[in-house]
Amino acid sequence: MLAFTAGRLLTPTDAVEHPLVLVEQGRVLEISARSGRQAPAGISVSDFGDGVMAPGYVDLHIHGSAGYDVMDDTAEALPAIEQLLARHGVTSYFPTTVSAPMDTTLRALERLADAIEKREQNNNKKDDVKRRSLPLGIHLEGPFISHARRGVHPPENLLAPKLSTFEQFWQAARGRIRIMTIAPELEGAPEVIAEAARRGVCVSLGHSDADFEAAGRGIAAGARHATHTFNAMRPLDHRRPGILGAVLTDGRVSADIIADGVHLDPAIVKLFAEAKGPERTVLITDAISATGMPDGRYRLGRFEVDVRDGKCMADGKLAGSVLTMDRAVRNLARFAEWDLPQAIAAASRNPARAARIANKGVLTMGADADFVVLSAAGEVLRSFIGGVECSS
Repeated sequence: MLAFTAGRLLTPTDAVEHPLVLVEQGRVLEISARSGRQAPAGISVSDFGDGVMAPGYVDLHIHGSAGYDVMDDTAEALPAIEQLLARHGVTSYFPTTVSAPMDTTLRALERLADAIEKREQNNNKKDDVKRRSLPLGIHLEGPFISHARRGVHPPENLLAPKLSTFEQFWQAARGRIRIMTIAPELEGAPEVIAEAARRGVCVSLGHSDADFEAAGRGIAAGARHATHTFNAMRPLDHRRPGILGAVLTDGRVSADIIADGVHLDPAIVKLFAEAKGPERTVLITDAISATGMPDGRYRLGRFEVDVRDGKCMADGKLAGSVLTMDRAVRNLARFAEWDLPQAIAAASRNPARAARIANKGVLTMGADADFVVLSAAGEVLRSFIGGVECSS
């Protein structure tokens, strides 16, 4: 058994002052106020002083960091990415693909499925493999996206949504696809959305030029999320609201944003947060291999991206970000004028809910003991997975 205490604990929606947290076999056994509960005899307590304990962050959309891409065919790639993620409070993540030739995508899906399964096999062992951010599933971003709103996805690699193609991806990933971005206006999209949703995939509308009606058909088919809202989408028009009108007004849909101050103006972040509210606002990073690295030229999938002054550009278009989740939390709190617990929920509870992942993103009895220790300003001091501190 492990025991922890701090100045405060956020569940993230409720607060416990001076908590005592008991952890056993990687799960939260009990949370109580230390004033009314002593640690069991013989158990030493890790004391974080005035620090704030909060659920570990969950990143639904990340392409890479630390100089590596999640599609890289090297043994060093994912461990390096996972160590950087953990340093910034992300205890769980969904490695995200980018449109590529079919054989490249299938091989990447197989490698990512291997990595996820290996981590699951080691989940109950207190070795180094557990002390890095955990991949929970794969986010398939592309190739079922719009040519008109493809961003930097190579046009030659985009494919029409077909059940047979989705099945190829599903088999290569051995059922590990948990999130899929798709443009609902494409022919065949509603059928693929319905089948993916039936299999438990979080189907996310994005890279789309859909009008309001086509977006509604995607939601009716089973889509329940939206990918980097406003970016790579038909702009909002007051007479033709389009996909943004559907995403912002439909209470069934959660949605994510890149709150780096580059992809969206702070005023738009505030508008988005007011529209989706504290329950359905989700933070992502859309981080690429340049994250945590100096300015220069880096890769996203198979193409090169120039990174300078916090902007990632390819062919004159934004190509991912160098945002970290801890900064996204602080930015959301500032831009939307939210308190820290609300911003934390957008990086923990809300993404876990969107991806239908149980026992992640919250600190409650029975949940996985994945948590961060924060300063009062929201800076990450330490990260833990299953009650074990992540290696630096």
